[in-house]
Amino acid sequence: MTPVWYHVRNLEAGRAFYKDQLGFTETYVDGDGSWVKLERNGMEIALAEGEPHEDSGVAHVDVGDIKAVADKLRKDGVEVGVVFELHGEMRLLDVFDPDGNRLQFAEELSPA
Repeated sequence: MTPVWYHVRNLEAGRAFYKDQLGFTETYVDGDGSWVKLERNGMEIALAEGEPHEDSGVAHVDVGDIKAVADKLRKDGVEVGVVFELHGEMRLLDVFDPDGNRLQFAEELSPA
């Protein structure tokens, strides 16, 4: 799987945010420390230090209870959008890192 790349202004702060706030696990650190790869529920992202790009990809992270995730992130001061439901099939939540990079958390709903 090819990771979604994000540029962050401070790599160490970005690593801490994705691990501590968003629950990603670090899976690779480049030998010269210029970039890292992280994973959560099968979604891989890579972080490199630099100026964030508005046109970067959007990581899609599956979660079991999106409302609980949204509540926890808001409580922790993370910028999140509103939970959006698509025709009773899926709930989506936009999440933004401190540099404005967007991720999308998703909860697949069981058919009624």
